[in-house]
Amino acid sequence: MSNSKEYDGGCLCGNIRFRALGPAHNRHGCSCKMCQRHTGALTAAWVEFPRASVQWLGAGGALATWRSSEWSSRAFCPVCGSSLGAIDDKPTVALLVGTFDAADDEALHSSD
Repeated sequence: MSNSKEYDGGCLCGNIRFRALGPAHNRHGCSCKMCQRHTGALTAAWVEFPRASVQWLGAGGALATWRSSEWSSRAFCPVCGSSLGAIDDKPTVALLVGTFDAADDEALHSSD
């Protein structure tokens, strides 16, 4: 597939690293109170990948999660506390755009 691309990222301390294989889907912003508290920002920028397309590569292995709703868990680094995304019960991982090494990559921002 020609749209396939690798996107690397991770937390503030480097304990959690990830690689997401694209294309990226469902790029969106959210300003709900849960997203505000999860990120500390008024609006969170999200991009989704199928769960099978995300690999956890850092020394910390998989990230820590906190169950935030009936369908999703918020994900963060257990060492530095960086918010990384959300792991949904459906096979979706929503990652915060700011956690990508190349967060300015247009493919993480342009609409589907």
